[in-house]
Order: sequence, then C-alpha cells, then structure tokens
Amino acid sequence: MIKYNPRNWFKLIFALHKSDTMLILWKELIYIGVFSLALAYLVLNFGSHITVLNDLVAVYSLVGFVISLLLVFRTNTAYDRWWEGRKKWGGLVNESRNFSIKLSMLLKDSEDEKFFARMIPNFMFATKEHLRLGVDFEELDLTPEELKEISAKEHVPNAIVQKMYKRLHGLKLAGVMSEEEFRVLDGNLNAFLDHLGACERIRNTPIPYSYMIFLKKFIFLYVSTLPLAFVSTFGYYSAIIATFIFYVLVSMELLAEEIEDPFGSDDNDLPTDGLCVKMKANVEEILLNE
Repeated sequence: MIKYNPRNWFKLIFALHKSDTMLILWKELIYIGVFSLALAYLVLNFGSHITVLNDLVAVYSLVGFVISLLLVFRTNTAYDRWWEGRKKWGGLVNESRNFSIKLSMLLKDSEDEKFFARMIPNFMFATKEHLRLGVDFEELDLTPEELKEISAKEHVPNAIVQKMYKRLHGLKLAGVMSEEEFRVLDGNLNAFLDHLGACERIRNTPIPYSYMIFLKKFIFLYVSTLPLAFVSTFGYYSAIIATFIFYVLVSMELLAEEIEDPFGSDDNDLPTDGLCVKMKANVEEILLNE
C-alpha cells in the first residue's frame, strides 16, 4: 500500500507512479487517439452531408450520464469491498491482542506461552498468503513436526486454529483454566475464523461477469464513436476530446478492478504484510516479555 501526504497537491498531480493509470493505458490512449483522428477525417471529408450528425450531441450527453451512473455504482461497490476487507483485518489484529492478553493472565507454563506466541502470528501470516492463493511456510514459525502436519492440510489457517483449540482443550483438562475461561477464549478463536471467512467471501465473489463485460463494451462503443457527435463543432480536436474521455472513464474502471480484490500485493491493496509484522511484535510483547 502506498503511503502519501494528501495535502501535497502539486507533488501528487505531477508525480508518475507505476500505478498511475496514465502509464497503464498509454498504448490504449494512442490507439483510441489514432482511431478517433481517422474517424474525424472520414466524417469531415466524406460525411459532411450527413445532417443527422449535428443532432448526436444530445444523444451522447444522455448516454454519458448513464455511463457515469454505472461507473459510480462500480466504484462504490469496489470501494465497499476494499473497506470491508480493511475492517476485517482490523478485527483480526484486535482479536489477536485480546486473545494474547487473556492468555497471558491464564498461562503458567512458559512453553504454553511460547506456543501461542508462535501460533497466533502463524495464523495471521498464513491467512495473508491464503488470501493470495498460496501459503509461504518460510514465514511461519513451526517445529518440524508441526510443519509436516500443517503442510499436509489444504486449508492452513484452519489447521493452525485447530492446533490452538487442541492446546486450549488440553489446558482445560489439566485444570489450568476453567470451563468459563475456555469459553471466553473459544470466542476469540471463533472470531478469527469468522473474519477469515468474510475475507474469503470478498476474494471469491467478484463482480458478476455479465455486468463487467457489458460496462467495458459500453465504454468502448461510446468513446470510439464519440467523434461523430463533436466533429462538426470541434473538427479534428474531437479526437483529443474522445481520447481524454476514454482516459477518464477507463481509469475509473481500472481503479475499481484493482481495489475490489484488496488482499493482493498491488500498490493500492491492503497493507497486510505490515499488519502481520506489527501484530507479531504485539503478541510477543504480551506473552514473552512480561
């Protein structure tokens, strides 16, 4: 995730970053500019007698309004997914701290403290990579036996939570904690899985394909024929207008595509790597540095 100062207007306006849509779309902008220029040439030289072209401005204004409504809905939907993902990850961080603080008051054996000081961050790191469709076991702090057992599982975060449940159940049977204390800690582990499930829902439920393909085709047809409406007024400058409108509309669609899956490693995705590192430091401070 990119960190920036929103008050530094001029730096943001003139800065070119690899995530800038201008750099992503420069080839398409050239293509649409050349096509619009060729279309304007054909109309000016061979279609000036077609009087219906003078009446297209009102039609394109109405169609442009419809496109703007669709893009507002598209952008809002994508941002809702991004923000919900951020809230769920915030919930994971909070639950890990709550869980660690409660454990620090109950655990009497340093081996138990070390176990949970490893497993809670392991769950976060595994969740981060699980949402990116692959777990990096080098990030996890596991014993050889634990690595052999957990790596054989298809759903690694579930396997880690299962091991924590087994440890808590053993502590309850040993009399280290009461049934009521076990139920309280059980609520934290349930919250871990609830937040994970919500993140999986966001990742596995993209915008419907029919809606997405319709919007892309709608934008392309609108922009590619836009010179027909403006060529009688602006001449060859209508190609510049069409190219600029193409840049604005497609940029909105690209931004929506990028943020609707917020768990990747793109510049505008959630800072899940940093959250995991921060959470690990918090858990170790609570459980190991008393």
